[in-house]
Amino acid sequence: MKPAIHLRAASQEDLPFLLTLRRLTMTEHLQRVGAPTDDDAHDQRIRANFDDAMIVCEGADAIGLLKVTRAASEWHVHQIQILPARQGQGIGKAVLHALLTDAAHARVPVSLSVLHGNPARRLYERLGFRVASETDTSASMVWHA
Repeated sequence: MKPAIHLRAASQEDLPFLLTLRRLTMTEHLQRVGAPTDDDAHDQRIRANFDDAMIVCEGADAIGLLKVTRAASEWHVHQIQILPARQGQGIGKAVLHALLTDAAHARVPVSLSVLHGNPARRLYERLGFRVASETDTSASMVWHA
């Protein structure tokens, strides 16, 4: 039987994993929209809202990241990333489903932004996120209970 998926708070020791994760999951999407993909740019994004970062784990193994700021009026998903080798197995869906269940209990909407062309957008749409606005590079999406 597979170990259960769970979340734990990110720590400074997770920074090397998070840089690798971001390179693997985001570089092609950032390049497509002309955003910087150097390690400094990745590091800035990793460290932004770091207090809200949770490591997605399977047993003791780190396999992803969920970074959510929970404000009184809205929760914002800054990042959700799952290692490419673990994508397509329902892990991201399960993590987001649990978050949306909590948000429904808290009666708050959940927002996120997704780069154009990122296949994760299909998952967000299946979970009930709707486009609120778009730019040249991304779509802002919102989920309401």
